[in-house]
Amino acid sequence: MSTGREIRCFDYVNHPYEQVREILSKNAAAVFQAATKSAASRARTVASELRLDVGGFALEAEIIISVTKIEQRTSEMGAPVTRLDLEWHAAKMPSLFPLMKAGLSIYPLTSTETQLDFSGVYEPPLGAVGKALNAVVGHRIAEVSVHRFISDVGEYLRRALA
Repeated sequence: MSTGREIRCFDYVNHPYEQVREILSKNAAAVFQAATKSAASRARTVASELRLDVGGFALEAEIIISVTKIEQRTSEMGAPVTRLDLEWHAAKMPSLFPLMKAGLSIYPLTSTETQLDFSGVYEPPLGAVGKALNAVVGHRIAEVSVHRFISDVGEYLRRALA
């Protein structure tokens, strides 16, 4: 990853690892899009990929998520782990929004629960000005957006696999 700001968050899905791995390995980008649009629809808002309400104002940006690599391995404790390498950027005016590079690891917690473990680094836009804005408020917006994204994905998987 790069020298940007790190974000980590977690969620879980109350379904077996194999089921979660299968649905994400087949077409993760479609799952991400359906999860975020479904969440927006449930909230009766305009569908967007990332949405955050700050002080009565809605900040939203449609993003393009690319899955650059899917890797399956075994953890040090012998458990299976699937890692999806992700990159995302704003669909419109990407130079005004952060670029995110991340990994989404999925692994079994129990025979019926799967962990979603997101670890990413983003680069604030706009050079020195962007870094200053990020230090004041941007990092909070990025963190809340990522947490909401992973929560939306977890909720979508829980419903889709039910």
